[in-house]
This record gives sequence, structure tokens and C-alpha cells, in this order.
Amino acid sequence: MDILFPPYLEEGDKVAIISPSGKIDKAFLKGAKKRLESWGLKVVLGKYVSGSSGRYAGTIKQRLSDLQHAMDDEQVKAIFCSRGGYGVIHLIDKIDFTAFSKHPKWLMGFSDITALHNLFQMHGYASLHSLMARHLTVEPGDDPGSLYLRDMLFGRLPVYTCEKHKLNHLGTASGTLRGGNLAVAYGLRGTPYDIPAEGTILFIEDVSERPHAIERMLYNLKLGGVLEKLSGLIIGQFTEYEEDCSLGKELYEALADLLAEYKYPICYNFPVGHVTENLPLINGAKVELSVSKDNVELRFIC
Repeated sequence: MDILFPPYLEEGDKVAIISPSGKIDKAFLKGAKKRLESWGLKVVLGKYVSGSSGRYAGTIKQRLSDLQHAMDDEQVKAIFCSRGGYGVIHLIDKIDFTAFSKHPKWLMGFSDITALHNLFQMHGYASLHSLMARHLTVEPGDDPGSLYLRDMLFGRLPVYTCEKHKLNHLGTASGTLRGGNLAVAYGLRGTPYDIPAEGTILFIEDVSERPHAIERMLYNLKLGGVLEKLSGLIIGQFTEYEEDCSLGKELYEALADLLAEYKYPICYNFPVGHVTENLPLINGAKVELSVSKDNVELRFIC
């Protein structure tokens, strides 16, 4: 399936901030609104963006209403998810793309928002795996991740160059960039929202998952025939876990053993995930991944 890119933004365009997953501190909403406005955008907040229902930013009906309204509004050119947390899984089988298909727009976010990225790709639309409201609030104006996001929204696509890693598999490959949070993607395996493996350059990251759980999820991809079909693999940041020594070695080294048989390019320690340096990536973009003895380069060729 060909993936359609929504139109890039222009100064004065309207952006909606919604909270489809966890509830969020209003200070982060205020900070994100201020940062997006500094980029020349007009910002509207979803009716339930600061809502609360248990751990969620409102009931399923309320969160769905905000997302559907933003998708249907012809004047809204991009949808910014305020945070992740758990909750998107409640929504993805209830979303209507009829109006959206007439005026597609960018969706932004990461972590639990991975489920929405998978949904949008299933319907044939690219989306932006990117930082969210807390980052735009607490990081300075010259923060690289924020600046990359701004540039990408306005159609200026970067070439990312990252440091080499001793476990990297050298090589060059092109394919469709897809991925996000490993646990969320794992939860969608075997459903219509699963990521297609053929021709994919997959990127993965996660937070608060123990090393053996990460290895188990990768084994699922291996035993399910996913890993053998990929064109390349980008292993991002796995953070906020206790090193429990259950694997007998560091996480990356355990994953390297699992991935040793594959001949396509693989890079480790790519700056994507629950970290300050969380580089925006376009899910659905055609890219070229080059892993050399000197560095790693990711180039958008769409």
C-alpha cells in the first residue's frame, strides 16, 4: 500500500491538542500551546484535553470525541497528542476516517500513541512519531528534538547522523520506516493494526520494561517470521528499568545474540524513545538507512 503524506504546515495553520490516553498536568498543556504558537501556529485545545477519569484523560467516549472532532475538522492541519500512558487501545476500532480522508493531517506523539500510528498506516496515512507536551514545556527553545519537529511539520526533512555502536550490523538498505513503542506494537500483533514486515525498516523503543520482557517480545517477532522479512532494524532507547541480570548480560548484547543471523543493517542506541534526545521519525516514510564503521545515517527519500 502506498502511504499518503498529509500536507505540510504553513504559518497560521491550526493545530489541535488532544489527550487520547493518560491525563495530563494543565501546566504541560499551557507550555505546549505556547511553544506551538511560537512557531506561528494557531492552537486549539480539545474539549476534554485536561479531563480525568481514573488514569485517563476522560472517559472513552470523551477521548474518542476529541480525537474524532480533530480528525473531522477541515481547518485543523495537525493533531498533537499531549501525552502517552495507556488508553489508545480503547479507541482504535471506533475511529471513522471518512472526513479525514478528504483533508488528511499530521498526527504527532509517541509511546502509547504508537497504536494510533499503526492505525493511520493501516488506512494509508503517514504520521509523526514525536515528542509531546511535557517535552515542549520543559526543554529550551533551541532543543534539537523540538526544532526537528518544527522543521518536519513545515516540510524541511532532516538527515540524521548518529554515532556508531560496537554491535551494529553494517550495510545500507531502503524501505518504509515503521515502528514505535515495542510493548504497544507487540500488543497489536495478530490484529489488523499489526505492522507489515515486508520492506519495513523497523524502529523500536520502550520504557519500564524488564530486559527479559524485551527479549521475549523480540523472540515473538523472530518466531513469527517478522524479523526475517525486515529491510533494516533501528534499536532505540530502553529506559527506566532495573537491570535484573536475568539475561546474564546487558540488554543490547542479549538482543545482538538474537539478531546475529540477520544480514540487513541494524543500528543500536539510536536516539528515539523516552529520553530528552527523541528524534522525530515519520511513520510510513521511505528512508535509506546506512550503517557504516564510522556512523549511522538515516535519510528520508520520500
